[in-house]
Amino acid sequence: MMKIGTVVVNVSDSRRAAEFWSKALGYAVRGGSIPENESVVLLASANDGPGMTLDEDDRMHLDLHVDSGEELVAQVERLIDLGAHRVEWHYPDDASFVVLADTEGNLFCVVNVGS
Repeated sequence: MMKIGTVVVNVSDSRRAAEFWSKALGYAVRGGSIPENESVVLLASANDGPGMTLDEDDRMHLDLHVDSGEELVAQVERLIDLGAHRVEWHYPDDASFVVLADTEGNLFCVVNVGS
């Protein structure tokens, strides 16, 4: 089953944004402290909602999580059939995600979070 895993938000100051959003939503910083020179990931305390990634470089987008490589392939094909299209992207060698754009051109990722 595919679900919204994280909402990636472009910010100019990760630390300031993390302080605001963690207090606003009652989310906790993954790992307990704000990392230096990395995106900050905030997680719902009861795991009852999507996480929030605060990134100073990336555009705002959704990360849709799936549990296996097979499901990744199936969901990407299904989304393309619904009108999404693949986006040219520089993928790392060990990429576990595919970048797509919706019918309006908004980017989103389908991410294999399984083993």
